[in-house]
Amino acid sequence: MTERYTVIARCRSDYPVGMMCRCLEVSTSGFYAWASRTPGPRARANARLLSRMREIHEDSKGVIGAPRMREDLVDEGEQASLNRVARLMAGAGLQGWPRRSRRRYGAKPGTRPVGVENLLQRNFAAHEPETKWVTDITEIVTTEGKLYLCVVIDLYSKLVLGWSMHHRQDRHMVVRVVTSSPMRQGVKVLSR
Repeated sequence: MTERYTVIARCRSDYPVGMMCRCLEVSTSGFYAWASRTPGPRARANARLLSRMREIHEDSKGVIGAPRMREDLVDEGEQASLNRVARLMAGAGLQGWPRRSRRRYGAKPGTRPVGVENLLQRNFAAHEPETKWVTDITEIVTTEGKLYLCVVIDLYSKLVLGWSMHHRQDRHMVVRVVTSSPMRQGVKVLSR
C-alpha cells in the first residue's frame, strides 16, 4: 500500500488525486490519512540510523557491507540487528565490496608509503614531557579471532597515555586513541 501512496504523492502535482486513487485501487481517504500521518518512533529511528550509515559508508569509500557496518554501529553504541542494517542498506542502495584476496606481491618490507615522513628521524630522546609521543600496534590472537592493541607512550616519562583495542587495524584506531588520551592538553594531532 505505501508504495502506491508514495506514487500518488510523487505525481499529485501532475494528476488529480482522485483519479490516481481509482487507477491504483486505493481509497482517497486512505491516501490523505497516510499523507497526514507523522512517522512513528521506529521510522524516525531508522531515518536517524540510515543517515549515520550513509556517513560511515561514505567514510569507508563504499567498501564495507552490512556485517562490518553493524560492527561500527555497535562500537558507536547503536543497537541494530544485522538484518535491520542489511534491510536499510538495501533500501538505500548502499552496497559493500567483497574483500580482496591477499596480494602475492606487496610493498617491499621497510618501504614507507608515499607522503609519510619520518618526523623523529630515529631520535627517540625527549628532553621535556609531552613533546614526543609514539604509538605501537600489537596483534593479539585469541580463541575468538584477532584483536589489535594500539598504545600511545610519552618518550620522556615512558608513561602509557592511552590505548585502544579493536578487531580491525586502521589509522582511525590510532587517531581515536591519541585524541581520547586523558593526558592530552592542546596537543595537535598530525594524521597522515
